[in-house]
Amino acid sequence: MIVTLDSKRRLTVPATLAPASPGEYFDAQFDAEEDAIVFRRLAGKEDWLAVLKECPVSMDDVPPRRREMARRRKL
Repeated sequence: MIVTLDSKRRLTVPATLAPASPGEYFDAQFDAEEDAIVFRRLAGKEDWLAVLKECPVSMDDVPPRRREMARRRKL
């Protein structure tokens, strides 16, 4: 089956191919060796912290937040 992106860069998969209900979570990974996107259904009660720990990007690479309060604009 060939799936194409729409104008908002979304993929639509027919329900007959992958039955799912609203609110289910999926993990999407790009497999460079196969040149494919792989979707893995996450369990309903999956621990979000465990999923975050599997993320390939370290939390140290995230830019720091701005600590100063927002300034009021002069009108």
